[in-house]
Amino acid sequence: MPGGDMAEPLLSRRNMESNPELSLPAGRTLGILGSGDFARSLATRLVYSGFKVVVGSRNPKRCAGLFPSAAEVTVQADAVKKTDVIFVAVFREHYSTLCDLSDVLAGKILVDVSNNTEINYHKESNAEYLASLFPACTVVKGFNVISAWTLQSGPRDGNKQVLICCDNPEARRTVAEIAQVMGFTPVDMGSLSSACEIENIPLRLLPAWKIPVFLALGLFLCFYTYNFIRQVLHPYIREQKNKFYKIPVEVVNSTLPCVAYVMLSLVYLPGVLAVSFQLYYGTKYRRFPDWLDQWLQHRKQIGLLSFFCAALHAVYSLCLPMRRSHRYQIINTAVKQVMEKKTDAWIEEEVWRMEIYVSFGIMALGLLSLLAITSLPSIANNLNWREFSFIQSTLGFTALVVSTLHTLTFGWTRAFDENQYKFYLPPSYTLTLLVPCTVILAKGFFHLPCIHQRLLLIRNGWEKGRYVKFTMPSATGEYSSGESSSNV
Repeated sequence: MPGGDMAEPLLSRRNMESNPELSLPAGRTLGILGSGDFARSLATRLVYSGFKVVVGSRNPKRCAGLFPSAAEVTVQADAVKKTDVIFVAVFREHYSTLCDLSDVLAGKILVDVSNNTEINYHKESNAEYLASLFPACTVVKGFNVISAWTLQSGPRDGNKQVLICCDNPEARRTVAEIAQVMGFTPVDMGSLSSACEIENIPLRLLPAWKIPVFLALGLFLCFYTYNFIRQVLHPYIREQKNKFYKIPVEVVNSTLPCVAYVMLSLVYLPGVLAVSFQLYYGTKYRRFPDWLDQWLQHRKQIGLLSFFCAALHAVYSLCLPMRRSHRYQIINTAVKQVMEKKTDAWIEEEVWRMEIYVSFGIMALGLLSLLAITSLPSIANNLNWREFSFIQSTLGFTALVVSTLHTLTFGWTRAFDENQYKFYLPPSYTLTLLVPCTVILAKGFFHLPCIHQRLLLIRNGWEKGRYVKFTMPSATGEYSSGESSSNV
Protein backbone atom coordinates (compact mmCIF):
# COMPACT_ATOMS: atom_id res chain seq x y z
CA MET A 1 0.00 0.00 0.00
CA PRO A 2 1.53 3.35 -0.96
CA GLY A 3 2.43 5.65 1.86
CA GLY A 4 1.89 9.26 0.79
CA ASP A 5 0.41 11.27 3.62
CA MET A 6 -0.09 8.08 5.60
CA ALA A 7 3.66 7.71 6.01
CA GLU A 8 3.72 10.91 8.05
CA PRO A 9 2.69 10.62 11.73
CA LEU A 10 -0.44 12.63 12.42
CA LEU A 11 1.09 13.95 15.66
CA SER A 12 4.63 15.24 15.45
CA ARG A 13 7.16 14.72 18.24
CA ARG A 14 6.90 18.43 19.10
CA ASN A 15 3.13 18.16 19.61
CA MET A 16 3.50 15.13 21.86
CA GLU A 17 6.25 16.73 23.91
CA SER A 18 4.02 19.77 24.48
CA ASN A 19 1.43 17.45 26.07
CA PRO A 20 3.10 15.73 29.04
CA GLU A 21 0.03 13.55 29.67
CA LEU A 22 0.38 11.93 26.22
CA SER A 23 3.07 9.25 26.30
CA LEU A 24 5.05 8.39 23.17
CA PRO A 25 4.45 4.98 21.55
CA ALA A 26 8.10 4.08 22.11
CA GLY A 27 7.67 0.99 19.93
CA ARG A 28 4.81 -0.38 22.02
CA THR A 29 3.38 -3.55 20.51
CA LEU A 30 -0.32 -3.75 19.74
CA GLY A 31 -2.16 -6.81 18.51
CA ILE A 32 -4.97 -7.25 16.00
CA LEU A 33 -7.11 -10.35 15.65
CA GLY A 34 -8.63 -10.46 12.18
CA SER A 35 -7.53 -9.85 8.60
CA GLY A 36 -10.46 -8.01 7.03
CA ASP A 37 -10.57 -4.53 5.50
CA PHE A 38 -10.86 -2.76 8.85
CA ALA A 39 -8.02 -4.80 10.35
CA ARG A 40 -5.73 -3.92 7.43
CA SER A 41 -6.56 -0.21 7.64
CA LEU A 42 -6.11 -0.23 11.42
CA ALA A 43 -2.75 -1.97 11.14
CA THR A 44 -1.56 0.56 8.56
CA ARG A 45 -2.54 3.55 10.71
CA LEU A 46 -0.97 2.04 13.85
CA VAL A 47 2.31 1.34 12.03
CA TYR A 48 2.53 4.89 10.68
CA SER A 49 1.71 6.23 14.16
CA GLY A 50 4.80 4.59 15.61
CA PHE A 51 3.46 1.35 17.05
CA LYS A 52 4.72 -2.16 16.48
CA VAL A 53 1.85 -4.25 15.17
CA VAL A 54 1.37 -7.99 15.31
CA VAL A 55 -1.60 -9.44 13.45
CA GLY A 56 -3.19 -12.75 14.37
CA SER A 57 -4.79 -14.60 11.48
CA ARG A 58 -6.08 -18.11 10.84
CA ASN A 59 -4.23 -18.03 7.48
CA PRO A 60 -1.13 -15.87 8.06
CA LYS A 61 0.68 -16.93 4.85
CA ARG A 62 -2.25 -15.96 2.65
CA CYS A 63 -2.88 -12.63 4.42
CA ALA A 64 0.70 -11.46 4.98
CA GLY A 65 0.86 -9.57 1.68
CA LEU A 66 -2.24 -7.55 2.52
CA PHE A 67 -0.67 -5.82 5.53
CA PRO A 68 2.19 -3.28 5.76
CA SER A 69 5.63 -4.88 5.65
CA ALA A 70 6.37 -3.46 9.12
CA ALA A 71 3.47 -5.43 10.62
CA GLU A 72 4.09 -9.00 11.73
CA VAL A 73 1.44 -11.46 10.57
CA THR A 74 1.32 -14.72 12.46
CA VAL A 75 -1.12 -17.22 13.91
CA GLN A 76 -3.53 -15.95 16.53
CA ALA A 77 -1.97 -17.73 19.49
CA ASP A 78 1.48 -16.24 18.83
CA ALA A 79 0.04 -12.75 18.26
CA VAL A 80 -1.83 -12.79 21.57
CA LYS A 81 1.32 -13.70 23.52
CA LYS A 82 3.28 -10.69 22.24
CA THR A 83 1.01 -7.86 23.44
CA ASP A 84 -1.26 -6.74 26.25
CA VAL A 85 -3.64 -4.65 24.11
CA ILE A 86 -5.47 -6.51 21.35
CA PHE A 87 -7.96 -5.14 18.81
CA VAL A 88 -10.64 -7.75 18.12
CA ALA A 89 -11.55 -7.09 14.48
CA VAL A 90 -13.80 -10.09 13.85
CA PHE A 91 -17.56 -10.42 13.59
CA ARG A 92 -19.63 -11.24 16.66
CA GLU A 93 -20.51 -14.64 15.15
CA HIS A 94 -16.80 -15.56 15.23
CA TYR A 95 -16.12 -14.59 18.85
CA SER A 96 -16.55 -18.19 19.90
CA THR A 97 -13.61 -19.22 17.70
CA LEU A 98 -11.35 -17.29 20.07
CA CYS A 99 -12.37 -19.30 23.11
CA ASP A 100 -9.40 -21.63 22.63
CA LEU A 101 -7.22 -18.62 23.44
CA SER A 102 -8.89 -17.92 26.80
CA ASP A 103 -5.86 -18.84 28.86
CA VAL A 104 -3.37 -16.62 26.97
CA LEU A 105 -5.92 -13.77 26.74
CA ALA A 106 -6.41 -13.64 30.50
CA GLY A 107 -5.54 -10.24 31.98
CA LYS A 108 -5.24 -8.51 28.60
CA ILE A 109 -7.19 -5.56 27.17
CA LEU A 110 -9.53 -6.48 24.31
CA VAL A 111 -10.68 -3.58 22.14
CA ASP A 112 -13.93 -4.52 20.42
CA VAL A 113 -14.31 -2.62 17.11
CA SER A 114 -17.32 -4.52 15.75
CA ASN A 115 -20.74 -3.23 14.68
CA ASN A 116 -24.12 -4.86 14.15
CA THR A 117 -26.15 -4.96 10.94
CA GLU A 118 -29.32 -3.61 12.59
CA ILE A 119 -30.05 -1.31 15.52
CA ASN A 120 -30.56 -3.26 18.77
CA TYR A 121 -30.34 -6.52 16.83
CA HIS A 122 -29.14 -8.38 19.94
CA LYS A 123 -30.29 -8.03 23.53
CA GLU A 124 -26.77 -7.22 24.64
CA SER A 125 -24.03 -5.29 22.87
CA ASN A 126 -21.19 -7.03 21.08
CA ALA A 127 -18.73 -5.72 23.66
CA GLU A 128 -20.79 -7.05 26.57
CA TYR A 129 -21.10 -10.40 24.81
CA LEU A 130 -17.34 -10.51 24.30
CA ALA A 131 -16.83 -9.67 27.99
CA SER A 132 -19.11 -12.57 28.97
CA LEU A 133 -17.04 -14.98 26.86
CA PHE A 134 -13.74 -13.74 28.34
CA PRO A 135 -14.41 -12.73 31.96
CA ALA A 136 -10.69 -12.71 32.74
CA CYS A 137 -10.10 -9.96 30.16
CA THR A 138 -10.86 -6.25 30.22
CA VAL A 139 -13.08 -5.37 27.26
CA VAL A 140 -13.06 -1.84 25.83
CA LYS A 141 -15.50 -0.66 23.18
CA GLY A 142 -13.90 1.74 20.70
CA PHE A 143 -13.03 2.66 17.11
CA ASN A 144 -16.32 1.24 15.76
CA VAL A 145 -17.50 4.71 14.65
CA ILE A 146 -14.32 5.15 12.58
CA SER A 147 -14.46 3.84 9.04
CA ALA A 148 -11.69 1.97 7.27
CA TRP A 149 -11.39 4.95 4.89
CA THR A 150 -10.84 7.35 7.79
CA LEU A 151 -8.14 5.07 9.19
CA GLN A 152 -6.38 5.02 5.82
CA SER A 153 -6.65 8.73 5.04
CA GLY A 154 -6.28 9.98 8.61
CA PRO A 155 -8.65 12.09 10.72
CA ARG A 156 -8.10 15.09 8.47
CA ASP A 157 -10.45 13.52 5.91
CA GLY A 158 -13.03 11.99 8.23
CA ASN A 159 -14.56 11.91 11.67
CA LYS A 160 -11.98 12.59 14.38
CA GLN A 161 -13.92 11.34 17.40
CA VAL A 162 -13.36 7.87 18.86
CA LEU A 163 -16.04 6.90 21.37
CA ILE A 164 -14.65 4.70 24.15
CA CYS A 165 -16.36 2.90 27.03
CA CYS A 166 -15.16 0.34 29.55
CA ASP A 167 -15.75 -0.62 33.18
CA ASN A 168 -12.03 -0.20 33.90
CA PRO A 169 -10.87 3.48 33.95
CA GLU A 170 -7.22 2.53 33.44
CA ALA A 171 -8.06 0.50 30.33
CA ARG A 172 -10.12 3.40 29.00
CA ARG A 173 -7.15 5.70 29.53
CA THR A 174 -4.79 3.31 27.71
CA VAL A 175 -7.03 3.06 24.63
CA ALA A 176 -7.64 6.82 24.72
CA GLU A 177 -3.88 7.45 24.60
CA ILE A 178 -3.57 5.13 21.61
CA ALA A 179 -6.36 7.03 19.83
CA GLN A 180 -4.63 10.35 20.59
CA VAL A 181 -1.30 9.17 19.22
CA MET A 182 -3.14 8.10 16.06
CA GLY A 183 -4.41 11.67 15.73
CA PHE A 184 -8.00 11.06 16.81
CA THR A 185 -10.01 12.65 19.61
CA PRO A 186 -11.06 10.11 22.25
CA VAL A 187 -14.44 10.64 23.92
CA ASP A 188 -14.99 8.87 27.24
CA MET A 189 -18.50 7.38 27.23
CA GLY A 190 -18.24 5.77 30.67
CA SER A 191 -18.91 2.15 31.55
CA LEU A 192 -19.37 -0.77 29.17
CA SER A 193 -23.15 -0.43 29.42
CA SER A 194 -22.79 2.45 26.93
CA ALA A 195 -21.54 0.04 24.27
CA CYS A 196 -25.03 -0.62 22.92
CA GLU A 197 -25.56 3.08 22.20
CA ILE A 198 -22.09 3.40 20.65
CA GLU A 199 -22.75 0.41 18.37
CA ASN A 200 -26.05 1.93 17.21
CA ILE A 201 -24.46 5.22 16.14
CA PRO A 202 -22.96 3.99 12.80
CA LEU A 203 -26.27 2.34 11.91
CA ARG A 204 -28.39 5.47 12.18
CA LEU A 205 -29.04 7.15 8.85
CA LEU A 206 -28.77 10.91 9.40
CA PRO A 207 -30.77 10.94 12.66
CA ALA A 208 -30.57 14.73 13.01
CA TRP A 209 -31.97 15.20 9.48
CA LYS A 210 -35.28 13.33 9.76
CA ILE A 211 -37.40 16.19 11.10
CA PRO A 212 -35.87 18.87 8.81
CA VAL A 213 -36.22 16.64 5.73
CA PHE A 214 -39.85 15.81 6.48
CA LEU A 215 -40.47 19.50 7.14
CA ALA A 216 -38.93 20.46 3.78
CA LEU A 217 -40.86 17.74 1.95
CA GLY A 218 -44.12 18.81 3.63
CA LEU A 219 -43.58 22.44 2.64
CA PHE A 220 -42.65 21.42 -0.89
CA LEU A 221 -45.80 19.33 -1.34
CA CYS A 222 -48.00 22.09 0.06
CA PHE A 223 -46.53 24.84 -2.11
CA TYR A 224 -46.32 22.58 -5.17
CA THR A 225 -50.02 21.72 -4.88
CA TYR A 226 -50.86 25.38 -4.34
CA ASN A 227 -48.87 26.49 -7.39
CA PHE A 228 -50.27 23.64 -9.49
CA ILE A 229 -53.81 24.82 -8.75
CA ARG A 230 -52.98 28.41 -9.65
CA GLN A 231 -50.69 27.91 -12.67
CA VAL A 232 -52.08 24.74 -14.28
CA LEU A 233 -55.54 23.88 -13.02
CA HIS A 234 -57.00 27.40 -13.09
CA PRO A 235 -56.26 28.16 -16.78
CA TYR A 236 -57.43 24.66 -17.73
CA ILE A 237 -60.81 25.08 -16.00
CA ARG A 238 -61.48 28.75 -16.61
CA GLU A 239 -59.86 29.32 -20.01
CA GLN A 240 -59.57 25.74 -21.42
CA LYS A 241 -55.82 26.23 -21.86
CA ASN A 242 -53.46 23.31 -21.55
CA LYS A 243 -50.67 24.36 -19.20
CA PHE A 244 -49.68 20.92 -17.98
CA TYR A 245 -46.25 21.28 -19.60
CA LYS A 246 -45.38 23.54 -16.65
CA ILE A 247 -45.45 20.66 -14.17
CA PRO A 248 -41.84 19.37 -14.50
CA VAL A 249 -39.96 22.68 -14.47
CA GLU A 250 -41.95 25.88 -14.03
CA VAL A 251 -44.14 24.74 -11.13
CA VAL A 252 -41.13 23.18 -9.41
CA ASN A 253 -39.13 26.37 -9.93
CA SER A 254 -41.87 28.51 -8.40
CA THR A 255 -42.09 26.09 -5.45
CA LEU A 256 -38.40 25.84 -4.54
CA PRO A 257 -37.92 29.53 -3.57
CA CYS A 258 -41.02 29.33 -1.37
CA VAL A 259 -39.55 26.37 0.51
CA ALA A 260 -36.08 27.94 0.73
CA TYR A 261 -37.44 31.24 2.00
CA VAL A 262 -39.72 29.74 4.63
CA MET A 263 -37.03 27.27 5.77
CA LEU A 264 -34.57 30.15 6.20
CA SER A 265 -37.07 32.03 8.35
CA LEU A 266 -37.62 28.86 10.42
CA VAL A 267 -33.91 28.94 11.28
CA TYR A 268 -34.34 32.25 13.13
CA LEU A 269 -37.92 31.90 14.37
CA PRO A 270 -36.99 29.60 17.32
CA GLY A 271 -34.48 32.23 18.47
CA VAL A 272 -37.28 34.78 18.51
CA LEU A 273 -39.48 32.39 20.47
CA ALA A 274 -36.63 31.69 22.92
CA VAL A 275 -36.11 35.42 23.56
CA SER A 276 -39.85 35.89 24.02
CA PHE A 277 -39.83 32.99 26.47
CA GLN A 278 -37.04 34.60 28.50
CA LEU A 279 -38.74 37.99 28.48
CA TYR A 280 -42.05 36.51 29.60
CA TYR A 281 -40.58 34.57 32.52
CA GLY A 282 -37.85 37.14 33.27
CA THR A 283 -35.03 34.59 33.52
CA LYS A 284 -32.56 32.65 31.42
CA TYR A 285 -32.48 29.73 33.83
CA ARG A 286 -35.90 28.31 33.01
CA ARG A 287 -35.76 25.33 30.65
CA PHE A 288 -37.28 25.76 27.21
CA PRO A 289 -40.13 23.41 26.21
CA ASP A 290 -38.92 20.21 24.60
CA TRP A 291 -40.35 21.12 21.19
CA LEU A 292 -38.50 24.44 21.21
CA ASP A 293 -35.30 22.80 22.41
CA GLN A 294 -35.49 20.27 19.57
CA TRP A 295 -36.21 23.05 17.10
CA LEU A 296 -33.13 24.98 18.23
CA GLN A 297 -30.97 21.89 17.79
CA HIS A 298 -32.17 21.34 14.20
CA ARG A 299 -31.44 24.86 12.95
CA LYS A 300 -28.25 23.82 11.16
CA GLN A 301 -30.00 21.13 9.13
CA ILE A 302 -32.94 23.42 8.34
CA GLY A 303 -30.54 26.10 7.11
CA LEU A 304 -28.63 23.67 4.89
CA LEU A 305 -31.88 22.45 3.34
CA SER A 306 -32.83 26.07 2.73
CA PHE A 307 -29.55 26.59 0.88
CA PHE A 308 -30.12 23.38 -1.10
CA CYS A 309 -33.55 24.54 -2.29
CA ALA A 310 -32.20 28.01 -3.11
CA ALA A 311 -29.36 26.51 -5.16
CA LEU A 312 -31.81 24.30 -7.06
CA HIS A 313 -33.98 27.36 -7.69
CA ALA A 314 -30.99 29.17 -9.21
CA VAL A 315 -30.20 26.22 -11.50
CA TYR A 316 -33.84 25.84 -12.57
CA SER A 317 -34.07 29.58 -13.27
CA LEU A 318 -30.99 29.46 -15.51
CA CYS A 319 -32.53 26.56 -17.42
CA LEU A 320 -35.88 28.28 -18.07
CA PRO A 321 -34.77 29.93 -21.36
CA MET A 322 -33.56 26.54 -22.66
CA ARG A 323 -37.06 25.06 -22.76
CA ARG A 324 -38.79 24.65 -26.09
CA SER A 325 -41.97 26.19 -24.65
CA HIS A 326 -40.06 29.35 -23.77
CA ARG A 327 -38.75 29.66 -27.33
CA TYR A 328 -42.24 29.29 -28.75
CA GLN A 329 -43.52 31.95 -26.37
CA ILE A 330 -40.80 34.37 -27.53
CA ILE A 331 -41.75 33.75 -31.17
CA ASN A 332 -45.44 34.23 -30.40
CA THR A 333 -44.73 37.46 -28.57
CA ALA A 334 -42.64 38.76 -31.47
CA VAL A 335 -45.37 37.87 -33.97
CA LYS A 336 -47.97 39.56 -31.81
CA GLN A 337 -45.88 42.74 -31.67
CA VAL A 338 -45.55 42.75 -35.45
CA MET A 339 -49.29 42.28 -35.88
CA GLU A 340 -49.94 45.16 -33.48
CA LYS A 341 -47.25 47.23 -35.22
CA LYS A 342 -45.30 47.82 -31.99
CA THR A 343 -41.73 48.94 -32.57
CA ASP A 344 -40.68 49.24 -28.92
CA ALA A 345 -41.71 46.80 -26.18
CA TRP A 346 -39.46 48.40 -23.55
CA ILE A 347 -41.15 48.95 -20.15
CA GLU A 348 -38.86 50.94 -17.88
CA GLU A 349 -40.49 49.88 -14.61
CA GLU A 350 -40.32 46.16 -15.47
CA VAL A 351 -36.68 46.48 -16.50
CA TRP A 352 -35.71 48.05 -13.18
CA ARG A 353 -37.81 45.57 -11.22
CA MET A 354 -36.09 42.57 -12.82
CA GLU A 355 -32.62 44.07 -12.45
CA ILE A 356 -33.16 44.68 -8.73
CA TYR A 357 -34.92 41.35 -8.26
CA VAL A 358 -32.07 39.34 -9.83
CA SER A 359 -29.43 41.33 -7.94
CA PHE A 360 -31.08 40.64 -4.57
CA GLY A 361 -31.40 36.97 -5.49
CA ILE A 362 -27.69 36.66 -6.28
CA MET A 363 -26.74 38.39 -3.02
CA ALA A 364 -29.10 36.15 -1.01
CA LEU A 365 -27.66 33.00 -2.60
CA GLY A 366 -24.13 34.23 -1.93
CA LEU A 367 -24.89 34.80 1.75
CA LEU A 368 -26.58 31.41 2.03
CA SER A 369 -23.50 29.81 0.45
CA LEU A 370 -21.31 31.45 3.09
CA LEU A 371 -23.60 30.18 5.87
CA ALA A 372 -23.55 26.66 4.44
CA ILE A 373 -19.76 26.57 4.11
CA THR A 374 -19.11 27.84 7.63
CA SER A 375 -21.49 25.26 9.09
CA LEU A 376 -19.15 22.47 7.94
CA PRO A 377 -17.15 21.11 10.91
CA SER A 378 -13.82 21.51 9.10
CA ILE A 379 -14.51 25.23 8.61
CA ALA A 380 -16.37 25.91 11.86
CA ASN A 381 -13.52 24.40 13.91
CA ASN A 382 -11.17 27.06 12.54
CA LEU A 383 -13.41 29.96 13.63
CA ASN A 384 -13.60 31.39 17.12
CA TRP A 385 -17.01 31.81 18.72
CA ARG A 386 -17.33 35.49 17.82
CA GLU A 387 -16.54 34.85 14.16
CA PHE A 388 -18.92 31.90 13.97
CA SER A 389 -21.69 33.83 15.73
CA PHE A 390 -21.23 36.83 13.45
CA ILE A 391 -21.52 34.72 10.30
CA GLN A 392 -24.37 32.49 11.43
CA SER A 393 -26.37 35.12 13.30
CA THR A 394 -25.65 38.55 11.82
CA LEU A 395 -24.97 37.53 8.23
CA GLY A 396 -27.71 34.91 8.45
CA PHE A 397 -30.28 37.51 9.45
CA THR A 398 -28.93 39.75 6.68
CA ALA A 399 -29.58 36.88 4.25
CA LEU A 400 -33.16 36.72 5.50
CA VAL A 401 -33.62 40.47 4.96
CA VAL A 402 -32.09 40.32 1.46
CA SER A 403 -34.30 37.32 0.62
CA THR A 404 -37.30 39.35 1.75
CA LEU A 405 -36.29 42.20 -0.56
CA HIS A 406 -35.84 39.65 -3.34
CA THR A 407 -39.39 38.41 -2.76
CA LEU A 408 -40.87 41.90 -2.52
CA THR A 409 -39.27 43.04 -5.77
CA PHE A 410 -40.55 39.89 -7.45
CA GLY A 411 -44.09 40.68 -6.35
CA TRP A 412 -43.82 44.45 -6.84
CA THR A 413 -47.36 45.78 -7.38
CA ARG A 414 -48.79 42.49 -8.57
CA ALA A 415 -49.96 41.63 -5.08
CA PHE A 416 -52.62 44.31 -5.53
CA ASP A 417 -53.73 43.11 -8.96
CA GLU A 418 -57.00 41.20 -8.72
CA ASN A 419 -56.08 39.18 -11.82
CA GLN A 420 -53.29 37.56 -9.81
CA TYR A 421 -55.78 35.91 -7.45
CA LYS A 422 -56.62 32.60 -9.13
CA PHE A 423 -59.66 30.94 -7.55
CA TYR A 424 -59.39 33.84 -5.08
CA LEU A 425 -56.05 32.40 -3.96
CA PRO A 426 -53.25 34.97 -3.43
CA PRO A 427 -49.88 34.47 -5.14
CA SER A 428 -47.64 32.04 -3.28
CA TYR A 429 -44.96 34.65 -2.56
CA THR A 430 -47.45 36.63 -0.45
CA LEU A 431 -47.92 33.58 1.78
CA THR A 432 -44.18 33.07 2.20
CA LEU A 433 -43.78 36.62 3.54
CA LEU A 434 -45.77 35.91 6.71
CA VAL A 435 -43.15 34.06 8.78
CA PRO A 436 -40.04 36.00 7.60
CA CYS A 437 -41.68 39.37 8.16
CA THR A 438 -42.74 38.23 11.63
CA VAL A 439 -39.12 37.31 12.42
CA ILE A 440 -37.76 40.60 11.06
CA LEU A 441 -40.31 42.71 12.97
CA ALA A 442 -39.66 40.74 16.16
CA LYS A 443 -35.91 41.27 15.79
CA GLY A 444 -36.50 44.99 15.38
CA PHE A 445 -38.74 45.01 18.44
CA PHE A 446 -36.08 43.29 20.55
CA HIS A 447 -33.58 46.01 19.60
CA LEU A 448 -35.73 48.77 21.07
CA PRO A 449 -33.72 50.33 23.94
CA CYS A 450 -36.20 49.39 26.68
CA ILE A 451 -36.48 45.76 25.49
CA HIS A 452 -32.78 45.40 24.68
CA GLN A 453 -31.78 46.61 28.14
CA ARG A 454 -34.07 44.10 29.82
CA LEU A 455 -32.62 41.32 27.66
CA LEU A 456 -29.10 42.30 28.70
CA LEU A 457 -30.17 42.15 32.34
CA ILE A 458 -31.61 38.67 31.87
CA ARG A 459 -28.54 37.41 30.02
CA ASN A 460 -26.32 38.79 32.81
CA GLY A 461 -28.20 36.70 35.37
CA TRP A 462 -31.05 38.99 36.43
CA GLU A 463 -34.28 37.21 37.32
CA LYS A 464 -37.75 38.61 37.79
CA GLY A 465 -38.77 38.55 41.44
CA ARG A 466 -35.21 38.37 42.79
CA TYR A 467 -33.02 41.18 44.17
CA VAL A 468 -29.60 40.72 42.57
CA LYS A 469 -26.50 42.71 41.80
CA PHE A 470 -25.75 43.34 38.14
CA THR A 471 -23.32 45.15 35.86
CA MET A 472 -24.51 47.17 32.90
CA PRO A 473 -22.68 49.22 30.26
CA SER A 474 -23.12 52.95 30.68
CA ALA A 475 -23.64 55.51 27.94
CA THR A 476 -19.85 55.99 27.68
CA GLY A 477 -19.34 52.29 27.12
CA GLU A 478 -17.92 51.67 30.61
CA TYR A 479 -19.48 49.12 32.94
CA SER A 480 -21.13 50.26 36.14
CA SER A 481 -22.46 48.18 39.00
CA GLY A 482 -25.92 48.43 40.47
CA GLU A 483 -28.74 46.49 42.01
CA SER A 484 -31.95 45.25 40.50
CA SER A 485 -35.22 43.73 41.56
CA SER A 486 -38.44 42.78 39.82
CA ASN A 487 -39.42 46.46 39.83
CA VAL A 488 -36.71 47.34 37.31
